[in-house]
Amino acid sequence: MTVPELRAKFISFFTQHGHVEISGRSLIPDNDPTVLFTTAGMQPLVPYLMGQPHPAGTRLTDYQKCVRTGDIDAVGDAAHLTFFEMLGNWSLGDYFKAESIAYSYEFLTGSEWLAIPPEKLSVTVFAGEDSIPRDEESAAIWERMGIPRERIYFLPRSDNWWGPAGATGPCGPDTEIFFDTGKEACGADCRPGCACGKYVEIWNNVFMQYNKTADGSFEPLARKCVDTGMGVERTVAMLNGMQSVYETDVFLPVIKCIEALSGKQYGALPADDVNIRIIADHVRTATFILGDAQAVSPGRTGAGYILRRIIRRAVRCGRKLGIAGAFLAQPADIIIGEYQGAYPELAEHREFIVSQLTQEEGRFLKTLKSGENEFEKLLPNLQKNPRKIIPGRVAFRLYDTYGFPIELTEELAAENGMTVDVAGFHIEEKKHQEESRTLSAGSFKSGLGDHSEISTKYHTATHLLHQALAEVLGPEVAQRGSNITPERLRFDFSFSRPMTKDEIKRVEDLVNEKIAEDLPVTCQEMDIEDAKKLGARALFSEKYDRRVTVYMIGDFSMELCAGPHVQHTAQIGHFTITKEQSSSAGVRRIRAVIAGGLPLDPVA
Repeated sequence: MTVPELRAKFISFFTQHGHVEISGRSLIPDNDPTVLFTTAGMQPLVPYLMGQPHPAGTRLTDYQKCVRTGDIDAVGDAAHLTFFEMLGNWSLGDYFKAESIAYSYEFLTGSEWLAIPPEKLSVTVFAGEDSIPRDEESAAIWERMGIPRERIYFLPRSDNWWGPAGATGPCGPDTEIFFDTGKEACGADCRPGCACGKYVEIWNNVFMQYNKTADGSFEPLARKCVDTGMGVERTVAMLNGMQSVYETDVFLPVIKCIEALSGKQYGALPADDVNIRIIADHVRTATFILGDAQAVSPGRTGAGYILRRIIRRAVRCGRKLGIAGAFLAQPADIIIGEYQGAYPELAEHREFIVSQLTQEEGRFLKTLKSGENEFEKLLPNLQKNPRKIIPGRVAFRLYDTYGFPIELTEELAAENGMTVDVAGFHIEEKKHQEESRTLSAGSFKSGLGDHSEISTKYHTATHLLHQALAEVLGPEVAQRGSNITPERLRFDFSFSRPMTKDEIKRVEDLVNEKIAEDLPVTCQEMDIEDAKKLGARALFSEKYDRRVTVYMIGDFSMELCAGPHVQHTAQIGHFTITKEQSSSAGVRRIRAVIAGGLPLDPVA
């Protein structure tokens, strides 16, 4: 089975069972300050999981592009990826555990679907903790499906619970489905979740049935939801009896391209295999980030920093394989060709993808030269050390500042009769990785963004800001991303030059004028074509569902959106732009704060 076949079968199965296929969304999450990238299929659906009606109804299914970089340094082994696809189906207050588990079992074992032998499947369920009882209900449903009790494992909260850690909001137990690879058990305690590789998780069904309150207690939810996720690459590998996700159909053409560029054969030498896998993964991730409707460019902070890091890591691995000069555009072209059917935005943005990859490769190759020059400057002082050892912090500074690989530092040190404190380097590297993991993964365990009163005010203010920018600067303006915390809003928009002081003041004044007019904020569900005809603002280069929600602020702003909004603009408060700056090529960034405002009306 190929990746496109699994994607198509999954969507077909759930649409036949009354689900509406919705469009996956951007890799750059909108109005979610907790993460830099969309890390799970459910993330764009957070407002609907929290109670907002979805225009498509209560049964949904889709495929979603995701990026997780918390384990970026593990990429290179046979399993880890930074980019992956997630298949999902949702019940928003419709069906619950019995139907969800039955659907999963039918899709996995049914002869017209995946036809996995039932004896290959094991499951885990929540063991119970604190005031939450053991999930015997899910276990009993699995037994009725045909999974014997000895292949049903009760695991604690750390394994089988979904929800905000230390926060309030919807949460609940989950049940995870594992594929038995047939490997020998590592011991008597070997079970699903064991790191030995015998059991591989392929699907997770989350049952949001509780609300965690401020006092830490759990109260049953009146509207229970189901959220599931199946990893595409991992499932395809298991279905085909493969040892690695890099053996699947989506990676083989990319690996062949890297073999041709490098003259190395995949599978011949373990060290070369690691570098080939890193290049294959990282160029795919970079291609999807650059091909996104809200694409970011390589930069020094945030998502741009992560993008730069993975591009440069791929270039370093190419050098290790003997590839000289810029080369990433070639495997990127293959990825665009493979995925453009499911993700047409890649073909639409091909020129941008290729140019950004090539430019960043060129910058990095110059940076490597700068690192070599910096090493030469440091060398006289380093040689004064009687032990002839380059400190780990110096080696890491060369790596962090200049992207200079530790291997090159060791080579240059050896040429000059010196060694490197590699252990000290890794200590500094580990500190940096912890910081990067926090930066890239954030606190997104449950995926629930901040829906506080102040964030709701900021969210609505971005609508006013977007329209004000368009009126002051002209039709060139289009949203390229936003990020909201309870302290400020950050809004990125396409514009070719810095704003003047007069333009900044005119935008700020116009936003405050509309706040003072106390305009009503209303929403309406409509077909996407009707929204376009009415002139609603949206990222129309991004995929949308047929039915969408349009928010209107008086007759001033009309925009496709999901999430919390005030009821009338006087609730927002006074709006102040604190900074206007470049975000990336052709994209400007505004930071703003609000103060005061009326309290929000209680929601019935």
